[in-house]
Amino acid sequence: MDELAALLEDTVDGGASVGFLPPLGVEEARGYWGKVCDAIDSGGRILLAARQAGRLIGSVQLDPAGMPNGSHRAEVMKLMVAREARRQGIGRALMRAIEEESRRIGRSLLVLDTRVGDAAERLYQDIGYRRAGVIPRYARGGSGELQDTVIFYKFV
Repeated sequence: MDELAALLEDTVDGGASVGFLPPLGVEEARGYWGKVCDAIDSGGRILLAARQAGRLIGSVQLDPAGMPNGSHRAEVMKLMVAREARRQGIGRALMRAIEEESRRIGRSLLVLDTRVGDAAERLYQDIGYRRAGVIPRYARGGSGELQDTVIFYKFV
């Protein structure tokens, strides 16, 4: 839990758009991961992690749709890579692994979103995600401004 909380804090403090605003406190980070653990325990959410030299350096989540008409799809959530491990292919490797996991559980359509102009937007495009559209002023940025969000999808 401590490593997960530290990864989330580092990701948010590094400017990534993962739903939280800086500065992120350790209690808020631990509370978030507690909810993720509950979702994993209930059999829905899948969490994959990347470790390097014994340290947690990244994670990504898969949330399969729960309704019968969505049994073929899942949402990719919260791709995070520690600042010191960025630009080393960790995010790309985590995305390949989550796509493989999606296929393993029978989910052929993945959806995700990110802030327009974010480094993650380029990554998703580079690995074959297609742009479905942009929602203007969808999320609040760290300095309070409203930012556009792009929705992506990929058949795996």
